[in-house]
Amino acid sequence: MKAALGVMALAAALVLIGKAERPETGWSFRLPPGFPRPRVPADNPMSSAKVELGRRLFYDVRLSGNGTQSCASCHVQSRAFTDGLANAVGSTGEIHRRSSMSLTNIGYASHLTWANPLVDGLEAQALAPMFGDAPTELGLESAAQLEARLAGDKTLQGLAQEAFGAGGLTLDRVLKALAAFERTLISGRSPYDRYVGGEVSALSPEAQRGLELFFSERTECFHCHGGFNFTDAFGHEGAEPERKFHNNGLYDLGAGAYPKRDQGLIEHSGRPEDMGRFKAPTLRNIDVTAPYMHDGSLATLDAVIRHYEAGGRGGEANPRRDRFIRGFILTDEERSDLIAFLESLTDPEFLADPRFGAP
Repeated sequence: MKAALGVMALAAALVLIGKAERPETGWSFRLPPGFPRPRVPADNPMSSAKVELGRRLFYDVRLSGNGTQSCASCHVQSRAFTDGLANAVGSTGEIHRRSSMSLTNIGYASHLTWANPLVDGLEAQALAPMFGDAPTELGLESAAQLEARLAGDKTLQGLAQEAFGAGGLTLDRVLKALAAFERTLISGRSPYDRYVGGEVSALSPEAQRGLELFFSERTECFHCHGGFNFTDAFGHEGAEPERKFHNNGLYDLGAGAYPKRDQGLIEHSGRPEDMGRFKAPTLRNIDVTAPYMHDGSLATLDAVIRHYEAGGRGGEANPRRDRFIRGFILTDEERSDLIAFLESLTDPEFLADPRFGAP
């Protein structure tokens, strides 16, 4: 690991300790009906200037070592902030072992990667893509490199002063601004949401039948993809975060084993029972986030549903699969209905909202 990791540790400490910031005033998340307020750290209150600063940084290629990529390179708004690739590609061309996760409603996530339970804060999470080398994502060398690049940008420095006060645009402030912007990426105005709000015509008859299938004990989908955000890995203001991981039977190389390239939660816990356990991502905007699974190995929603119909690879013989992965039988019409429901979770307003786009 390179020397930049020392900078990461220092920056993480800054995030945890924090400096006295200006109080949160006049900020509204503009939440959809029924949505709770996202958790906001006491040392990083929301403000319009901070969110705008974070938006500009999110799209700024100066956040990569060679100046070729920004956060938005792997998190494209029209794809619900994914990139359409089975495996993400870093600024140096390195192909990653995992796909880029959607940032839809990321402010509600209880943990922020596919299988690391320790990464649970947006401020600290950004350190890994910025400075990490396993894999290399943005590939920055040091905080000094980043701060020097941004020092002469009058627009960014002005926003930093408005958001944080005197002191310039430091790494700590970059992390906080990015996190503030990401907390605004809230999606909750899909046809499904309108239907739940009383607009019965918002869902087609097919999608309504699919909704019933989704929330039935027959398919068991809702156990891992329930709640307002269609995931069981969530948290919000006033509620204790839920941190769950699941083995959905995606691989069975004998006794439920996963490929050595990526074995999930076991890499952090060391516990054999955690082999193949990954976070259940939100299903909001799932229609635009293909390919699916942590490694992008399933190309379509039809393939995903057929995987669960089969009870995962190995079926009942797979000893590690989650207890809700039991298999079921659908007719072609029912499978089409279930896909229609999943498509109804797409929020076109979110995918094109200029508040979240490039400046």
